[in-house]
This record gives sequence, structure tokens and C-alpha cells, in this order.
Amino acid sequence: MKLPELQSTSMMTLEDALARRRSIRSYKKEPLTLSELGRLLWAAQGRTGTRDFRAAPSAGATYPLELYVAAGNVEGLEPGLYHYVAPTHELSLVKSGDLRAELCAVALDQPPVREAAVDLVLTAVYERTTDRYGERGRMYVHMDVGHAAENVLLQATALGLGAVPVGAFRTRTTGTLLGLPETEVPLYLIPVGRL
Repeated sequence: MKLPELQSTSMMTLEDALARRRSIRSYKKEPLTLSELGRLLWAAQGRTGTRDFRAAPSAGATYPLELYVAAGNVEGLEPGLYHYVAPTHELSLVKSGDLRAELCAVALDQPPVREAAVDLVLTAVYERTTDRYGERGRMYVHMDVGHAAENVLLQATALGLGAVPVGAFRTRTTGTLLGLPETEVPLYLIPVGRL
């Protein structure tokens, strides 16, 4: 599914977004728009320019991160697990059905994971970076996921949405729930919903 073209309509400055960003754990039951979702995904891993550079920095442009959406309440998008295809700004359906409650269970029953309109899941394929940088590449991957997560949080703030970074979850169980290969590791959950 092709996501809507990006439109720069935010009047919020970066300084305002930085000052207003907070961990928001309660959301209205109102849906996100497909455009809002697209802007969040682009902020995390979207393509910038004509080469395959991304909105978030990556050590040596190795791009070890993958991005998934556990969508439950987005206008024009059936509930399901989707993979973000960064180079083409598209979503690819991985699994049908609303996974937010199951994801909440593997996230130690944290209510924001269940109540958010979407849960973004950032995963990593470490070998993309460690093949170039050796064991030090693991640290670079962790830096990369931090960059991407912060971009999402600032974009959510600029869009007037609430988001919270979640690191407490059962890694292997989450990977199994998402159907990830063993070489791909979940690192971050980011519930996002309307304030």
C-alpha cells in the first residue's frame, strides 16, 4: 500500500517540538490518519534525497533497522501488522488482525501498548552493521535505533500526537509474535495515539 505523499504542513519549530515532547501514555480512541502514520514512519526511516539516505542517521549508511506497524486504529488501513518499505514509502501487510493486545502482553502489560492507535516496532539486523564494523557495530546499531526513535517522538509532537518509548518487553516472544527471523531483533516499541 502506497502511503500518501509527504506534505510539510507543520508550523511547529524544532525548538518547540523539543520543548513540548513528553512521554504520553494515555490516548483518545480516535484514529490516526494515513497521512499522520506516513509522516511518523518517514521520520524514523524514510528516504531523503535521490540516494537511499534516510531521515535518521546510520553508521556507515548500513541501515540495520527495520520498522513495523501494529495498526489498530488508522483511517483507511485494516488492522494488522505492516512492514514499512522505506525506499518506496509503502506498507506491506505481514499479518492481518489487531495485534495490540498481544503486543501489550509481551510488553509486560503496559496499557499504552494496547490503547495506542498504532504501535511502531523498531527491529535490527545487526549483521548489516557488524559485518563492516565488527563487534563495535552492535553499539552503532543501538545508536541508530535511538536516532530513529527520537525522530518519531519529535514528529508525533509536531503532529499534536502522543507517544512513549517502550523498552520493557520480552524480546524473543515479541520476535515470535511478529514472525521475525532469528537474525532480526526487536529493540523498541513506540505506542502512538491521539491526545
